[in-house]
Amino acid sequence: MPSLSSSSSSPSSSSSRSPLSRDAVVTALRAAGCVFAEDEARLILAAARTPDELAAMVDRRVTGLPLELVLGWAEFRGLCVAVEPGVFVPRRRTEFLVEQALAHAPDASVVVDLCCGSGAVGAALAVALGNVELHAADIDPAAVRCARRNVAAFDGQVYAGDLFEALPDSLRGRVGILAANVPYVPTGEVGLLPAEARDHEPQVALDGGPDGLDVLRRVAAEAPRWLAPGGCVLVETSERQAPRALEAFTRSGMSARLVASEELYANVVVGLNQPSRRA
Repeated sequence: MPSLSSSSSSPSSSSSRSPLSRDAVVTALRAAGCVFAEDEARLILAAARTPDELAAMVDRRVTGLPLELVLGWAEFRGLCVAVEPGVFVPRRRTEFLVEQALAHAPDASVVVDLCCGSGAVGAALAVALGNVELHAADIDPAAVRCARRNVAAFDGQVYAGDLFEALPDSLRGRVGILAANVPYVPTGEVGLLPAEARDHEPQVALDGGPDGLDVLRRVAAEAPRWLAPGGCVLVETSERQAPRALEAFTRSGMSARLVASEELYANVVVGLNQPSRRA
């Protein structure tokens, strides 16, 4: 698995000196309710460098810290993406957004990862596209710091700020792929999320406003000014929100379509900038 980080807690840092057996680790994780205890034990045992570190990692996982934050990395489209406390952990379903971006703009030369979190989406697109100009932005300083680690290998630039306000004006009208993994959980439903997200990920990465679409609408309204002719913008949403999300994109003058993956339980709205449109 390619690594984007030199973090000492990467999966290559194995240890054979642990006093805790694999069975003991599995038992502890299973008792804590970890559904995939065997797989998690294998990863934790491989990551721990010392007996004390192993014990601390198991304890953090047992007390509810997400596995990815225990390890310091998350797998995303075959990449080992560095994550740290306070940063949104990339979801497997978001791999579908990357796939759709590549399908709609396979020759994109400029990519923007907006609401980038760890920068996983931008990094995955850079790997797939090859020689690409990569930019990313997030309002959360912890995310910006983490993303810089993950896109450094691609000479990616990461900016701190609120959506498009963070981007340099030189990108206007040039972006081939604008991936915006915006928060889309309605405010009143954030408390219903699994504890791993609710208690350990930043509210700004989860809360999308009263109906969950506040940030999405802002992205849809501004995207045409930044997209190159024929460029695309992609956002995740829920099946329930999809009709209103599509409306937000068409209202801004783009053609829009919903694509879904039943396997990943993913819904992505793709907005296409019409080549004849004047920004």
